[in-house]
Amino acid sequence: MNTKLKYILIITITLGTTSLIVACGNKKPATETAEEGHEENENIVEVSSAQQQAIDVKLGTAEMKVISGLLKVNGYIDVPPQNLVSITTQMGGIVKSTPLLQGSTVKKGQVIAVLENQDYVQLQQDYLESRSQLELTSAEYERQQTLSAQNVNSQKTLQQAKAQYQVAQARESALRQRLQLININASQLTPSNIRSQVNIYSAVNGYVTKVNVNGGKFVNPNDVMFEIVDGTDLHVELNVFEKDAASVKPGQRVRFTMAGESKEQIAKVELVGREIRPDKTVTVHAIATSSANFLPGTYLKALIETGETMTLALPESAIVDYSGKKYIFVATEAPEHEHKDGAVHVHTEGDEATHQMYYYELVEITTGNADAGYVQVTLPENKKYDGKIVLSGTYDLLSKLKNSEEHAGH
Repeated sequence: MNTKLKYILIITITLGTTSLIVACGNKKPATETAEEGHEENENIVEVSSAQQQAIDVKLGTAEMKVISGLLKVNGYIDVPPQNLVSITTQMGGIVKSTPLLQGSTVKKGQVIAVLENQDYVQLQQDYLESRSQLELTSAEYERQQTLSAQNVNSQKTLQQAKAQYQVAQARESALRQRLQLININASQLTPSNIRSQVNIYSAVNGYVTKVNVNGGKFVNPNDVMFEIVDGTDLHVELNVFEKDAASVKPGQRVRFTMAGESKEQIAKVELVGREIRPDKTVTVHAIATSSANFLPGTYLKALIETGETMTLALPESAIVDYSGKKYIFVATEAPEHEHKDGAVHVHTEGDEATHQMYYYELVEITTGNADAGYVQVTLPENKKYDGKIVLSGTYDLLSKLKNSEEHAGH
């Protein structure tokens, strides 16, 4: 009997221990349960009536708005080839004087340099001699024509006179053109006004971007002495990614802001490039409505308006940017662990005061184009938004939510 009783006691104790272990294994620690409850509500922020009033929370609904399709791009101010003028000379010379500095403003026809060379003197002398020779051969040709009409001279004599006249005529014309290249008016040239200096004139109105000469320097033929930019028609050159190039078309409006400025300016797309560069961008040229004060090479940021669409939109103030994602706050019911009526009752001596609490859930959304203070949005379909979207005070709610999470983490 003692042996049997001993076995019964051992089995009973063993079964009891097993039951205790199973029961303990099924029970979750209080901290783990609390953490799960926190995870369920980590996107919900709670504010009191006083906080709600201080934050100035306003609720509303997403609306259908006409939003212009906007393409954000970068670019710079560019000079079209026809607006950049290089000043050269056809005959070399020593720079006697020049009033220009980089940035100087010039007008078309203004003297911008004076060159000196004895070759100019020789060229003028050659022209005057050729002009005199032309007059002589012209008179001889006319005389031989008259004699030929009277059958006084031979046909060969007439032909020789004609040939000499044509040679003199060609030489005079060539020298006249050479004088024109160095800005000497051949028709006004006489033996008494031969000069060793010539003027270099500005071909356009604009401003000087390069000065490559100084007093006393010898300039060879076709050396670039100055570069002048005509600022009346500078281009806005934009870099558009290959994937967006198809949506850009001539005539579209461009809104751009230059570096260091806050004023927005307007341009119009003139030309879309057909070549994809190594960085996978396409060049787009746009012409600004006014470019008189532009500086070539100035960096700018631009928005290309690619068209208007009717779409669901929210004010910019309703959307918060956090960790690279876009969110809105939506009014919601109190979490399950709170009172179902959304109120927390605080008892004071003598009476009972009820403080209304408000709850807002952080909801991730997708955004699109922005225009005139509104942003195109796509909202998750598993919620109701009518009159429940927070339109103002969103960043205050986000700050309170994240501060609450940090406090809970401690």
